[in-house]
Amino acid sequence: KSFASKERRLSIRKNIKRQMGLQDTSKDLVGNMEVDAFRRLFPLPFFERHLLESIRPDARPLGTARDTTVALGVVASADGSALAKVGYTTMLAAIKMEVMTPSLGSPDEGGIAVDFHMPPVCSPLIKPGRPAEAAAVLCKQLTDVIISSGMVNLKELSLIPGKAAWMAYLDVYCLDADGALFDAALLSAVSAFSHLHIPAVSVNDDGRVVAVSGELVEDNLVKVTLNKSKRKLTLSCIPFSLTCLLYKKYILADPTAEEESIMETSVTVVLDLSGRLVSFYKPGGPVLAHTSALQDCVALTRQRVKELQNILNEAIADMDLD
Repeated sequence: KSFASKERRLSIRKNIKRQMGLQDTSKDLVGNMEVDAFRRLFPLPFFERHLLESIRPDARPLGTARDTTVALGVVASADGSALAKVGYTTMLAAIKMEVMTPSLGSPDEGGIAVDFHMPPVCSPLIKPGRPAEAAAVLCKQLTDVIISSGMVNLKELSLIPGKAAWMAYLDVYCLDADGALFDAALLSAVSAFSHLHIPAVSVNDDGRVVAVSGELVEDNLVKVTLNKSKRKLTLSCIPFSLTCLLYKKYILADPTAEEESIMETSVTVVLDLSGRLVSFYKPGGPVLAHTSALQDCVALTRQRVKELQNILNEAIADMDLD
């Protein structure tokens, strides 16, 4: 957050206090409490006052995403895992590999199964004992993007055509839901696949595929060695996304949960590293998505893809050093 942005934010709070007839000083505790009450009671006018200055209450410019971090290998029991944080939004992704019998229609391909979890701890809006409606929607979106983008070559998951293949079970857990959930979920999923190490397996005399732990022991039980050690998965495509809010003439990138609750029209653009459009979501809302606005959203997504690529590369480099 730049010093200039903070100064503009303080200036806006002072103007709000003047409009409310409060003392014009940022150190006035009572005045700050009144401004916070105004924010809760009249959230849209509060945000509109900031939008006029092309800034948001957290001091971000309208087109700037929140601070983002990625950590790899955070779940020791998983074959691939990652923790992604975008602002306060936090996602944990873990992949477990299991051997399955491939389908008759795709005998030389493995599979990917995605599940998305929103426990009550992630948001006060999630009630215990009742599945979150957003979880099913996000799960389908993740599955669609991962499969349609061709991120994983399913043939690379084949072990013995028609007999054995890998099934990658991807579980994404929302630990903190503070807006732009899909963006953080996709980032954690892509990062987990980047960290994934496919286990070593062999085939014994009765035709069963068995996992190999430690060094491979050559004996009469081992019939075919499929791979003697863990191997990395080659990603054919790496997709990243950016969600933007559309409100009047404004476009707000990477919205918080508060912003999403106030301005309902959102657009999510998914691009790969080459800039190819993978998918586009506009679930609804009162604002129409004009061509110029969509072009601006795509341009912002291109910038965000470069940022996320650098963040993931740094996480991979840190992992290699460790």
